[in-house]
Amino acid sequence: MQNQEHGRLLRVGRFSMPGHIYLVTCVVKDRQPIFNDFHIGRRVVREMRCLHDSGVVNSLAWVVMHDHLHWLFELRSGSLAALMQLLKGRSACGINKAFGSKTIEWQKGYYDHAVRTEKDLEVMARYVIANPVRAGLVTGEGEYPLWDSVWT
Repeated sequence: MQNQEHGRLLRVGRFSMPGHIYLVTCVVKDRQPIFNDFHIGRRVVREMRCLHDSGVVNSLAWVVMHDHLHWLFELRSGSLAALMQLLKGRSACGINKAFGSKTIEWQKGYYDHAVRTEKDLEVMARYVIANPVRAGLVTGEGEYPLWDSVWT
């Protein structure tokens, strides 16, 4: 019941509009570190790139950590809810098909933050890229394999 309430609270006051830039974080259910497996992480990356290539978003920066991802993008069409449903649904389907049923299940809901100023954009991009360093996974940003940014 607590998960349902948490997911509902994440949606309160949510607003999405094409042309705006958002930082989204979504987490694997029970924070299972399934992206320790590089190949599973690449499946999520493939779906983010597919959404970018199809024009739904313009990806600016992203990182896939062991149990969650951060994605900074400009929403080009649709809503955040529809986008996240596509990302989570397609990635889970592809991963579960390739690696066995129930390999991944995403936590309900997601966190989002709308970028309001150019200064916010720079801060958020740095936050995304530096995540593996802050987590102690690597000593330098370029050492981590599951990330990208239009600025580097």
